[in-house]
Amino acid sequence: MTRRTSCWTSLIVFLLISTTIFNSSMSELDSGLSAKRRRMSEKVRKMFYHAYDNYMTYAFPHDELKPISKTFTDSLSELGNLKLENLPQGYNGSALTLVESLSSLVILGNNTEFEKAVMWLSENLNFDVDARINLFECNIRLLGGLVSAHILATDSTNRLIQGTYNNQLLVLAQDLGTRFLPAFNTPTGLPYAWINLKYGVMENETTETSTSGCGSLILEMGALSRLTGDSRFEDAALHAVRKLWAMRSSLNLLGTTLDVATGEWIEYSSGIGAGVDSFYEYLIKAHILFGKEEFWRMFQSAYLAVQKYFRYGSWYHEADMRTGRATYWQLTSLQAFWPGVQVLVGDVAAANLTHREFFHVWKKFGVLPERYLLDHQIVHPTEKYYPLRPELAESTYYLYQATKDPWYMEVGETIVNSLNLHTKVEGGYASVKDVTTMQLEDHQHSFFLAETCKYLYLLFDDSALTGQNYVFTTEGHPLPVMSDWHERLPDSYIPRNWTSIKIETQKKQASAMSMQVCPANLLNRGHDGEQIESVCHVPDTRDDHRCSTDDDCGIDSTNCRRRSCSIAGYCGLWLFI
Repeated sequence: MTRRTSCWTSLIVFLLISTTIFNSSMSELDSGLSAKRRRMSEKVRKMFYHAYDNYMTYAFPHDELKPISKTFTDSLSELGNLKLENLPQGYNGSALTLVESLSSLVILGNNTEFEKAVMWLSENLNFDVDARINLFECNIRLLGGLVSAHILATDSTNRLIQGTYNNQLLVLAQDLGTRFLPAFNTPTGLPYAWINLKYGVMENETTETSTSGCGSLILEMGALSRLTGDSRFEDAALHAVRKLWAMRSSLNLLGTTLDVATGEWIEYSSGIGAGVDSFYEYLIKAHILFGKEEFWRMFQSAYLAVQKYFRYGSWYHEADMRTGRATYWQLTSLQAFWPGVQVLVGDVAAANLTHREFFHVWKKFGVLPERYLLDHQIVHPTEKYYPLRPELAESTYYLYQATKDPWYMEVGETIVNSLNLHTKVEGGYASVKDVTTMQLEDHQHSFFLAETCKYLYLLFDDSALTGQNYVFTTEGHPLPVMSDWHERLPDSYIPRNWTSIKIETQKKQASAMSMQVCPANLLNRGHDGEQIESVCHVPDTRDDHRCSTDDDCGIDSTNCRRRSCSIAGYCGLWLFI
């Protein structure tokens, strides 16, 4: 054998061995990840049932569990401030936590408990009570829970409620939605924040509400209209969205609180956190669910404004809606939803950066404080609590789905371990009153079962959603994306920021969102050869890219970076060269 032949033989043997080792290593890696998924999904399953079983034992049919004292609270309404003997006659609570748990039971595969819960609610839940409730919370928790559970109960692929379900949850949802409608009888069409389920809007009711409170009703009420054929619910919610958008500033920013009677802003400082968060979330999710181009146009303008005026590196501060000037440099735990929204529009790189900052704060304290002062790197002196919020787990789930990066499972494992270490008590899971001392508070919010446990479970086991396409409401209730609910655009209509893909004889929308490419890449093109623009793209003011100042330059379509004006008077990415 010649030396050359020997060398070739040795190389082939080496490659064969290397390939064998590589394949073996990959197999072992896949096996290890599968084992972790099984172990962690079972751990989350036990978390859910520890919370759920204790609620059913000590709090059902009232709203929520007090896990330390093993009692209950009717937290959804003002009745939560009353003692048991002072509750209205015949009132036994809204079984809020049970309603919130319905879709989680299905995702965990417990069809038997789901059926029992549906039957109990069908026979016992009653909304004809003298109770003043918060419209937004009742909408996302109760109405959303009922609508979602009705869809799951009637889904033939789930094989649930065979022969025993006759749309009872939909009837309850329609009754509840009808009781919401008087709240919209205002000079602006923006709904009151509070309404009495039995008597409607009470005399001298406050006219102050938040942007989220009156602008985040479209998913639940829109779905209710599609299911019942009664357009009043969607019409009312849609009018509120349009009115709010018409109240935006010239910078495309909105405030935090407003007066529903006058249509005037009360609080001009705004951000992506409490008071505004779900308004942004529902614009993009309503576009996905209902296919209405109007929602996309609103969202894109709002998203660009957020990125321009609120973003500072990987953080988001608050700013005055009129001037865009920063007002408060603080992180709020509700902002942790934002990376999940960015994943939906394909801006995964930006989502990852912000998510990592939130996780850094989580690791620093063991949980996520309600408010963290970015300029001082300390917890807010009065808002030190962590009420078992789901937003970080939610964004972790979305980012794992988008990237399949096992690091996000590590994040999920850290969250699960922290919750079990710091918040688990004999009677359930308690909120943290002070993240610096881990002092607990006697409250297990219903969203812990509706969202926190659900997103953590789906992170490790999403088999329940395989082959199906859902949009999750801001309370974690799944609504299916169905073509029947989508508006059909005229064949000739090709809106800005979209290309057109021919499918048989009908045109279908394609964007950075649907094509999963954002920032857009020049190599990514629609079937008709046109480039797909990213959600962040803002063209330069002039077609020839000439400029006098940076304000004449837009945002680059390929990497979402702000373009600047050169000394020679041309827009470009000069700061990054």
